[in-house]
Amino acid sequence: MCLTSRSMQLADFDFDLPEDRIALRPANPRDAARLLLIQAGRPLEDLHVRDLPSLLGAGDVLVVNDTRVIPARLKGVRVRGESRIAVEATLHQAKSGHVWTAFMRPGKKLAVGDRILFGETDDRACLLSSLDATVQSKGEGGEVTLAFDLAGPDLMAAIAERGMMPLPPYIAAKRGEDEQDRADYQTVYAAEDGSVAAPTAGLHFTPELMGRLEAMGVTFERVTLHVGAGTFLPVKVDNISEHKMHAEWGEVDAATADRLNAVRAAGGRIVCVGTTSLRLLESAADPDGTIRPFAAETAIFITPGYRFRAADGLMTNFHLPKSTLFMLVSAFAGQETMRAAYDHAIATGYRFYSYGDSSLLWRAV
Repeated sequence: MCLTSRSMQLADFDFDLPEDRIALRPANPRDAARLLLIQAGRPLEDLHVRDLPSLLGAGDVLVVNDTRVIPARLKGVRVRGESRIAVEATLHQAKSGHVWTAFMRPGKKLAVGDRILFGETDDRACLLSSLDATVQSKGEGGEVTLAFDLAGPDLMAAIAERGMMPLPPYIAAKRGEDEQDRADYQTVYAAEDGSVAAPTAGLHFTPELMGRLEAMGVTFERVTLHVGAGTFLPVKVDNISEHKMHAEWGEVDAATADRLNAVRAAGGRIVCVGTTSLRLLESAADPDGTIRPFAAETAIFITPGYRFRAADGLMTNFHLPKSTLFMLVSAFAGQETMRAAYDHAIATGYRFYSYGDSSLLWRAV
């Protein structure tokens, strides 16, 4: 599902982002982050996430992604005969109880049939169990399929013991992952294991803020979209219609779909917390906006020209130049509106990306 102009170029979504605008740590407390209110045809407003109750009303609903980030970065050793080289994997997507796709470095030195020993130490007896895998296949997009010796809960326990939180590359390049990230890079409502990147708009919520919103009649609905490592990959084509998104698995259950449709019927607004929940709802919605139960992969790519079906508002962080996420927000609120908003955000010191500040966008059309 992709609606885009064939003449739209990657350069149309470029802007100058000073490196010091990329946040390396989140705001503390979480809801102290700044929030820029963005609506086409109206002045920008500088607020804070804790001001969200003043921007919503009784009957509105916030749709959150309750996926839980797993420590998906694994260091290991490729073994081929007597040859051993260090490798690193970022798990991307579970294909079965023991098979995952992953992005690996150095990927070119891997071959089908290679054995990978993850988290190997001098004394492997100190580990819960060995975390070994076989390279099952290599894909054209740089993905490697790994078949682990462990499966199900045993595999997830070994990954939790051995893995590191998969911080975005623009953070990881400047500092190492630490124990604080295990809490910081997780929403307070995370419940379903499976993501290798956080749905970062939700990182701003605290139990207290959620309680204030619920007390005034704003409801929360949970959906699940497991974010893959493909979210960090750059767009490599000049003509964006040629870009292919990596598929991610998501679910909207029947009861949630019914409640969201009831909100719309009663005149309430559907506000997605994050681009992940927005992409999932748009994948689940009929052309008339009716949200259907959904449990499948989605590779929806939203760019200017897309006609939105389900979402009225979007709470989201500030995204990087030439990213698919900046294309999405440009489609939602308008390209000129978003370019002006980002110019303002950069000039006034907003912090960008995963640990950065937030914005609330109202749909342009």
